[in-house]
Amino acid sequence: MDDKTPNVWEEAWGTGLGTGIDLVAGTSGGSTIEWTPEDGMLPAGLTARVAWSPFVSGKNAADKGTSGVATGVAKGGYDVTLEASSDITGIDGLAVFAGYSKIDIDQTSTTYDQDKTEETLGATYAMGSFTFGYQWSEEETGRASGATKYENDAYGITFNINDDLSIGYNNYQSEQTNTTNVTAEADSIQIAYTMGGASIRIAEADIDNASYNSTAASADTSATTVSVSLAF
Repeated sequence: MDDKTPNVWEEAWGTGLGTGIDLVAGTSGGSTIEWTPEDGMLPAGLTARVAWSPFVSGKNAADKGTSGVATGVAKGGYDVTLEASSDITGIDGLAVFAGYSKIDIDQTSTTYDQDKTEETLGATYAMGSFTFGYQWSEEETGRASGATKYENDAYGITFNINDDLSIGYNNYQSEQTNTTNVTAEADSIQIAYTMGGASIRIAEADIDNASYNSTAASADTSATTVSVSLAF
């Protein structure tokens, strides 16, 4: 659930530019067991997922850390997500979603003074050829100082001109809480066209304060990315 806002190709931060933007990731960085309740266990239109990542117990590259005693290492955790379609919301085209994650952090140094937590809430609404979406997320990093928190806002809108051609706009803003708070921002305008087995996608993207470094000349960048794929 790092970014579920609608797009016609990629997220605003995923169109070829290195944004350095922090995203909610949950337990996805380690070995994870996931459980999704079967049909009939929940009301129609409601999907739930629970994921659990075990504590680090050895030098396994797939674990969330390289050693069970490494200082500041993420040692395990869990995610819970919920998605509700229009069957639950009662409004055609409206879907809502939410997620929560808690990652245990080894706190044997002054670098970390709490565990890492992440939350997200969002909604998408489809009406005719338009789809709108908004998502909020927040991460408490567990650090005692430095980048202790990230708060993100994302939105997107797409329009299907016809069955083959779509356009969209996406924006993602992330505020880092640090000694000097800085907001990194990515936005992109996208076009996607499909003709038979050929797909052409174009994104015009702009990044402000990449990696939350507003003092660097390279922190503001822009690019045009073109993708062409053929299916035989």
